[in-house]
Amino acid sequence: MPRATIGAMTTTGSAAPPPLTARALNRATLARQVLLAREPLGVEEAVRRVVALQAQLPGSPYVALWNRLEGFDPALVDAAVDGFRLVRSTLMRITLHLVHVDDHGPFRVAMEPTLRGSRLRDRRFAEAGLTPEDADRLLPELLAYAARPRTGAELQARCGEGWGGVGLTPVAWRLLRQYAPLWYVPTGPPWSYGSSPGFVAAAPEPVPTAPEAAAEGLETLAGRYLAGFGPASAADLAQFALVQRGRARTALDALVRAGTAEVLAGPDGTVLYDLPGAVRPDGETPAPPRLMAMWDSTLLAYADRSRIIPPAYRKEVIRNNGDSLPTLLVDGYVAGVWRPVPGGIEASAFRPLAAGEWAGLAAEAASLGAMLADRDPRVYGRFDHWWAKGVPAVETRLLPY
Repeated sequence: MPRATIGAMTTTGSAAPPPLTARALNRATLARQVLLAREPLGVEEAVRRVVALQAQLPGSPYVALWNRLEGFDPALVDAAVDGFRLVRSTLMRITLHLVHVDDHGPFRVAMEPTLRGSRLRDRRFAEAGLTPEDADRLLPELLAYAARPRTGAELQARCGEGWGGVGLTPVAWRLLRQYAPLWYVPTGPPWSYGSSPGFVAAAPEPVPTAPEAAAEGLETLAGRYLAGFGPASAADLAQFALVQRGRARTALDALVRAGTAEVLAGPDGTVLYDLPGAVRPDGETPAPPRLMAMWDSTLLAYADRSRIIPPAYRKEVIRNNGDSLPTLLVDGYVAGVWRPVPGGIEASAFRPLAAGEWAGLAAEAASLGAMLADRDPRVYGRFDHWWAKGVPAVETRLLPY
């Protein structure tokens, strides 16, 4: 359906609403992501609200939920993970996410074309002598074997046996593992997943590869994305999931045709989609300070990252290898970075902050320190090398625990 026709459908019989301002979009994101106020939600409900938590560093989902939940108890995350009510798997952006178990199936189906193309058609997979068709033949037996938890070494060896008894190279196994619908098996404290986790099959059968199934899955993901991150453009959805923009636009337009999404105008005329009646606070709604987790989805969920990150700071926050540093959020926007150091939080501001803003960040640091104390006070210590390379701060303070 032509874009102009869709726009007309959403405005028939009434004047088109005025374009949304940049600050209104910022506040909409903060509201959907439970960052305007901590709320008394259960951890499973919270993960569904925010759609997914990027989780290649196992401690980050805990910090992300601490930022959002009133009276956050990390033991409740442990319990949900141990019971496989929250699961860790390779999904959007071909990276690890923690999602609600009910969301894993449709999200994984939505990601099938991306994961199949990037993992099974990787030249390193071909160099190991494997084709996508080989993977298709291997997967049913692999998933049957992984009906109960297995170590990575056990699964790699079993794949080698299924491939004519020739050992599967480590790279080929990693690519196949990232493609296969597997959940990570929790290994215990401090952050549920250790450096050598096992795996268990998410389902007894491989993910359907039919384009129609992937399209239906992406429509589900698109609706959930708008609930957690809208209003947003097709380019934003494509960035969040790492799918082709055409696929993203088709999914969003299908929601409009079904009456479950509407079209809005962005501050620069960008076509935005959102759920009818979704919360969109005024742009001047107060936003409290936060110490955001590494790879927090609010920083990565949009093609236009200026919604949260001022353009001048983007390269300082999202580094050239994809590391997304833990950030200071002040008045709803990134204002610096932070890291745990002995005795507290080292906060480095990219711009001058008022006394009240520093006081708010100090209160956050004291609260975070209490959560980290029994877990891992140096949760992001392995990333200190970015600070050794230099952080362009106008002021750095130690905020004690």
